[in-house]
Amino acid sequence: MTSSMTPKRRWHIIVFLAPAVLIYTTVMIIPLFATLRLSMFAEINNTRVWVGLENFRTLFGDAVWSTQFWNALANNAWFFIIHMLVQNPIGILIAAILSSSRLRFSALYRSAIFIPTILSFVIVGFAWKLILSPIWGIAPGMLDSVGLKFLYQPWLGKEQYALTTLGLISVWQFVGIPMMLIYAALLSIPDEILEAAECEGITGMALFWKIKLPLILPSIGIISILTFVGNFNAFDLIYAAQGALAGPDYSTDILGTFMYRTFFGFQLQLGDPHMGSAIASAMFGIILIGVCIYLFGIQRRLRHYQF
Repeated sequence: MTSSMTPKRRWHIIVFLAPAVLIYTTVMIIPLFATLRLSMFAEINNTRVWVGLENFRTLFGDAVWSTQFWNALANNAWFFIIHMLVQNPIGILIAAILSSSRLRFSALYRSAIFIPTILSFVIVGFAWKLILSPIWGIAPGMLDSVGLKFLYQPWLGKEQYALTTLGLISVWQFVGIPMMLIYAALLSIPDEILEAAECEGITGMALFWKIKLPLILPSIGIISILTFVGNFNAFDLIYAAQGALAGPDYSTDILGTFMYRTFFGFQLQLGDPHMGSAIASAMFGIILIGVCIYLFGIQRRLRHYQF
């Protein structure tokens, strides 16, 4: 009998992974590289010509293009900050409340809060546009019924309010996702840890802040990076509520709507697939940098909280 045995080939792993890898490559990887390649060309005299990085120099250096790009990027950053400062803390708070064993009908509350996440962006955008309309919306009447009509503003019609309003609408729709993820993380904490903390006199809110919160930090980190990726890929809600021009006066314009107008064209603006691909490539670069910062900078520091 030989002292060493030939390692067993685990072909079943390849068999099970192959369909997923094939589908992901077809619908994600190949289009990604095709987009990057398309951004290196330009249409000159009805002929596709290789221009290298010229489209990116135009995007970042030309006054007209760069103004639109930096405006969209700044709006995108603010859209993301709203979700980080409002959506995720509220999701964590709701999850902490729902994880209490003394709360009745918690399953009903979880379902009610999660239902908006499965609604169509188009439905949500148009519904809230009708609700907030100063002409036929119910928001002015509801505020007037409680004596607060003076607080009402045409929030989707004013530049200073429109993007923040859309961000809060998006928070309302998607707060159920961080809630469910944090709820699952809280339930995964071993009972032995919680019982030991209670024996030490740590109960109530102190139990959450001192014991539960440090243990769910890795989950909070994952939610944060998912929020980052999702918001810098955002498009649907802005388009449904404000259209491709992202009014008023581009105050709600984000990278997704900017790329859509450039790539496909809109009204009097002709489509330019090459510049649109350059914008899409810039979006990919921004998301890639953010994910790398999380993976190599933040996640390593969160690992020591895991048990």
